[in-house]
Amino acid sequence: MATIEAPLSLDRDLHPVTNPATGETIAQIAYANAADVDRAAIAAHKAFLSWREVPVVDRVQPLYRFKALLEKHSAELARTLSTENGKTLDDAKAEVMRAIQMVEVCCGMPSLMMGDSLENVSRGIDCHTIRQPIGVCAGITPFNFPAMVPMWMYPFAIACGNTFILKPSEKVPLTPVRAAELLSDAGLPEGVLTLVHGGKNVVDALLKHPLVRAISFVGSTPVAKYIYATAAAEGKRVQALGGAKNHLVVMPDANIEKSVDAIMSSAFGAAGERCLAGSVLVAVGEVGEPILEALLARCAKLRVGDPADAATGMGPLVTREHRDRVAGYVDRGVAEGARLVCDGREQMHGSGFFLGPTVFDAVKPTMSIAREEIFGPVLSVIRVDSLTAAIDLVNSVPFGNTTTIYTSDGKSAREFATRIEVGMVGVNMAVAAPMAFFPFSGWKQSFFGDIHAHGKDAVSFYTEQKVVMSRWF
Repeated sequence: MATIEAPLSLDRDLHPVTNPATGETIAQIAYANAADVDRAAIAAHKAFLSWREVPVVDRVQPLYRFKALLEKHSAELARTLSTENGKTLDDAKAEVMRAIQMVEVCCGMPSLMMGDSLENVSRGIDCHTIRQPIGVCAGITPFNFPAMVPMWMYPFAIACGNTFILKPSEKVPLTPVRAAELLSDAGLPEGVLTLVHGGKNVVDALLKHPLVRAISFVGSTPVAKYIYATAAAEGKRVQALGGAKNHLVVMPDANIEKSVDAIMSSAFGAAGERCLAGSVLVAVGEVGEPILEALLARCAKLRVGDPADAATGMGPLVTREHRDRVAGYVDRGVAEGARLVCDGREQMHGSGFFLGPTVFDAVKPTMSIAREEIFGPVLSVIRVDSLTAAIDLVNSVPFGNTTTIYTSDGKSAREFATRIEVGMVGVNMAVAAPMAFFPFSGWKQSFFGDIHAHGKDAVSFYTEQKVVMSRWF
């Protein structure tokens, strides 16, 4: 098997993988330790010494075949993803499609890696730049996008000539393992991609291993800070994507019906377990009552249940512990004085980890439900008098991942997009998620590093730039 999971030491404990819709154990995985990580890094470095010499036009050939295999097995991947994560099949299919798009962009690496050149920068002297791979890279990925987020990382790194060690979330290992098997079937040489499973000890081993040159991470802000500080102190290149508190600003001239369609998708798609999920609805002026009325009517019709059922609109949260944490925020919102107008706790039933759509009105910007990342289907409604007040509210939050304005007025949309201190801005969008050829551009406490994920930024992150000046006598 060319693309491997790192060989483990003997007598390793097994850890369960759970179906969040039923609470049942569906698989078990063995966690690696620091010795396993060391073996994986040494093997990856050995593979790098050969892989970097492979011409870029040849390096992308396994990725072409990988894309075809992902397309062939997309329904299987979506079912696996839905089973271990809990998102609906439609959501899972959309995620797999986004993962495939990442690989498709990476197949263009012969063009993406091209440098610049200029003759006669001085008399008889020419100058050109080249991009070269940096070595062994590692990725630490979250539970909410087990197909897509790893594809933000290793296809780009591999196409650039690096080797890669992936540490997927221990909550959802089955989807990334199956994808790695398909890449092996596509003919990737041994050691170019390795998977290791585990918790913080495995992460720390990757952060501190001298052969690992670059770290990519997606997760919560506290962990992103830790990843950034620890890896940077070891002299590694780091991109650490953190949490968010995303605002959906509704103007009085917005199309109510279409705006509510987008807000429902943003706030409650994937049970709100997305770093681009809208979690604060900012109603400007007189739009507050009509938008809230329409929103609550839609919430009442949203079916929560088995994600494999085509009629289900929202599945469970990923674990019982996370579901209970989100429900705790609902308790806090009530205690802080917000008005609970849709209580998702009423759907906490059965053995699955369910919590229905939850909406608070009369939320104050200082409340915890308005400022802290909840990562669940909880939407807080804040009312303001003007677009300026809405912009000031969004800019006051320490996060800066995404925001969207709903309006029919181009002037308002332009002012919002220009003045807002957020990396990804939507106008009448459900989720302003950039396509594979643009960067995932979080700001402030939502990102730690200098170069963002995917798009041209990924090529810059996974390569070193070298300047060559030449004179011939």
